[in-house]
Amino acid sequence: MQNMLLNEAIEKYYGLNREDIYASMKMNTIIREEMKLFLDMDGFIEVNPVIISPISDPLNHPVQDPWIDYYGFRYRLTKSMIFHKQLSMVFFDKIFIFSPNIRVEPLDRKSTGRHLVEFTQLDLEVRNAKREDVMEIAEKMIEKVVRRVMEEFDIKFLNPGLKVFKRPYRKIKYLDAKSEYGEDFELKLSKEMDEPFWIIDIPLEAREFYDKETEPGSGILRDMDLIYPLGYGEAISGGEREYQYERILERIKRKGQNPEEFALLLEAAKKGLYPSAGFGIGIERFVRFLRGKEDISSITLFPKKIGEFTI
Repeated sequence: MQNMLLNEAIEKYYGLNREDIYASMKMNTIIREEMKLFLDMDGFIEVNPVIISPISDPLNHPVQDPWIDYYGFRYRLTKSMIFHKQLSMVFFDKIFIFSPNIRVEPLDRKSTGRHLVEFTQLDLEVRNAKREDVMEIAEKMIEKVVRRVMEEFDIKFLNPGLKVFKRPYRKIKYLDAKSEYGEDFELKLSKEMDEPFWIIDIPLEAREFYDKETEPGSGILRDMDLIYPLGYGEAISGGEREYQYERILERIKRKGQNPEEFALLLEAAKKGLYPSAGFGIGIERFVRFLRGKEDISSITLFPKKIGEFTI
């Protein structure tokens, strides 16, 4: 009786149901297990995450840029390991990381149900790969995870629309989708579809400087986003990388950014980088989708909610 009262008090304090959060954390564990096993079998090497660095992802929307002073050195908190993935291709053919990220998002993302300040994504990169190569890896990996989750969990803990999705997923060009559905095309399509789908050929103005153009000067990138069906939104973001010094510098300037902030990347490009492609997939968003939950904070222990002070 005493334990029951204690559990009730803890659940009330944290706003989480014990059975429910246990299922989410168990699913989180299984997702990581299956992803790691899949990538291990495919010859990937797991590398260590980077938490602080002089360089981090600029992103393409306004976010705060948290940093710390360490004996006079300015270290940014990692928003994504995009540059470290690209640099790691000097040493490895295929890598992955379970990368903790900090993104201090604007308040207008508070009610999306899919944004957290603190989250983890599986990041991977493949040397000399094309966009289509890593898209195929993503689809196969997702299928493996979905099959395992459907075997392990009672249906009451699963998204009612969950199934083993047919591969290959549908591909839709960004400008075609925007022309037909308007600015909010991603969410509209996500609500309309019952299978995951790719948005491809994304314009430069909608993305960061570091991904490769279909043709030099075209302004269209060899990029892709995977979108969950049933209204759950973006799952994966990725693409092919610019790796030549002149192209990277030109792209930084076209985006109106300061080359000095990316001096370490530019220096490495002068010495020689490999062409590569990769993506990141959010672990918490994957759990949210598999469980069919409206709010990502309900499947996360100690969630850092946008605009809230939480433990």
